[in-house]
Amino acid sequence: MIVTSFPRSVRVIEHTLIPLKDGTMLAARIWLPDDAEQNPVPAILEYLPYRKRDGTYERDALTHPYLAGHGYAGVRVDLRGSGESGGLLFDEYAKQEQDDGLEVLAWLAEQPWCSGVVGMMGISWGGFNGLQMAALRPPALKAIVTICSTDDRYADDAHYMGGTLLTAGLEWASFLFGSMCLPPDPVLVGDSWRAMWLERLENMPLFFESWLQHQRRDAYWKHGSVCENYEAIQCPAYVVGGWTDGYKNAIPRLLEGLTVPRKGLIGPWAHGYPHFALPGPQIGFLQEMLRWWDYWLKGIDTGVMDEPMLRAWMTESVKPATHHEVLPGRWIAEPSWPPPGKTFRQLFLTDGGLRDATAPLTARAVCSPQTVGKCAGEWVPFGRGRDQAGDQQEDDARSLLFETPPLEKPIEILGAAILTLDVASDKPLAHLAVRLCDVHPSGESLRVSYGVLNLAHRDGHEKPALLETGQRYRVRIQLNDAGSVFPASHRVRLALSTTYWPMIWPAPETATLMIFAGTLDLPVRPPRNADARLSPLPPPETAPPEKPTKSRRGDMRIERIDRIGLELGAYYQSRFHVEEDDPLSAMAELGQTLTMSRDEWQVRIETQMRLSSTRDAFLLQGSLCAWEDVNEVCRREWDRSIPRDFV
Repeated sequence: MIVTSFPRSVRVIEHTLIPLKDGTMLAARIWLPDDAEQNPVPAILEYLPYRKRDGTYERDALTHPYLAGHGYAGVRVDLRGSGESGGLLFDEYAKQEQDDGLEVLAWLAEQPWCSGVVGMMGISWGGFNGLQMAALRPPALKAIVTICSTDDRYADDAHYMGGTLLTAGLEWASFLFGSMCLPPDPVLVGDSWRAMWLERLENMPLFFESWLQHQRRDAYWKHGSVCENYEAIQCPAYVVGGWTDGYKNAIPRLLEGLTVPRKGLIGPWAHGYPHFALPGPQIGFLQEMLRWWDYWLKGIDTGVMDEPMLRAWMTESVKPATHHEVLPGRWIAEPSWPPPGKTFRQLFLTDGGLRDATAPLTARAVCSPQTVGKCAGEWVPFGRGRDQAGDQQEDDARSLLFETPPLEKPIEILGAAILTLDVASDKPLAHLAVRLCDVHPSGESLRVSYGVLNLAHRDGHEKPALLETGQRYRVRIQLNDAGSVFPASHRVRLALSTTYWPMIWPAPETATLMIFAGTLDLPVRPPRNADARLSPLPPPETAPPEKPTKSRRGDMRIERIDRIGLELGAYYQSRFHVEEDDPLSAMAELGQTLTMSRDEWQVRIETQMRLSSTRDAFLLQGSLCAWEDVNEVCRREWDRSIPRDFV
């Protein structure tokens, strides 16, 4: 529901500058109650590199005016080197970003319209840095809401998974590369726009290069990973995500690891705010946030802390599809995490499939074509296109399978399934991809969860070690957390493969694994009558939307932001290729063309990135070209060879 009338009328400060000690100015857009100077309010900061002016304006319009109308200052700040902010951005979650954030929080607390207390909210990057800022304990920061984020930048971000290289990191690097190359808006910064833009272009890093130089869990990734010291966070935290997203595993870990007051919420959603994310159902997340903020920033007892620690969506079985508008299910709750009385159902890998009792297993070999993984979907689905995991039958047909007989009773799981295997490899480097599937009586295979492991990382991600060929190892693979129902008459299927392209980069050689024994532990959670007594979540409310005028010009997608007279153009392309029998044929190419224009003014950015590999190295190429009108103002190229480090 769109809300047009609020308890307090709202005004917008379209553009203001926050001075930093080194002279850099950060750009902010602020939504305030009209009378905030007379009746100061808490501030809620969202701190991002995604361009407040023309990047996040659509979602900002839904959210920040709503918060302001209920007695808060909604603040969107562009990171150093992005949007209309000065300075340069060299990497994600850098110490400089955190130092700047401390100054921003202190500045907000000192403003005459601020009550002196601040909260932080954000999704993805903004969820990450909310956790990171909380770990620094700034005095003004009293609570956070972190959405679709992680506590572990190496093991649970878009760069690496189970010690394998995720191609999602390359896609993300390509997007970030282009976005950071765009100039500030001349209408806001004046004649200095060109100098700011050229400084950005001339100093722009190829972000993926840094990430590829750190292929194991080292100090680079530990920085900004709050799992290194959960006790550093001393303010209350509301941790939110969705089962369809790539970022969900941190929610149970944070609920278990943090010692502060905390809550968790896991819906069916992909990578988006729960009041508009797909797959639905969406919820009244802004109302839920207000209950949280009112409790912790205003001292109003809203009852939010009297409820269970975790509320999660128990997803019913559906026919697999690459897009879902809605995932059916029901809300469940747990008073704590791990939940009291948590139990596992152990299934054994046997010659007869997955069974409740141990039985013989004849050693099985698995050596997958390099193209297994075509049905995987994106590591980070956004839910708007066809980016979710589809029917797994094609991948299943080229994997080693173990499955149960048709279930006599439903099985409901909540948490992470764990696979333990006795395995040997004929190569010193090998990968193993594991999928947990719900097989319909009609044959469709729905991926419920998955996990991957670079077997060189079998003993941890800090000190990988080659396999001794032919030696038998016991390895443990924890799959992604899930909340799902396997209905009666369906089968539980475990699918094993040595490849998962294009989600993970192939090992340098085609490996054959021998599976000698194994167990699958399912985190079962029987239905409870108490779940039906949960208070319902309200339907979504938002402030009035701001919609661009959309069109196409050839392959270019055009959006015009009528309020500011700015036209944006974007064209993205990607290509992933591998030969079935050659892991060294793997190649990924990504490119984009971005334009900004107003009246007679226009700029254009073109970027390209390409990744391939040899047995010993990753080969990374990149290029950047920029034009003002028809005049080329910058051209740069990168050509890097980065040694493989057990990956």
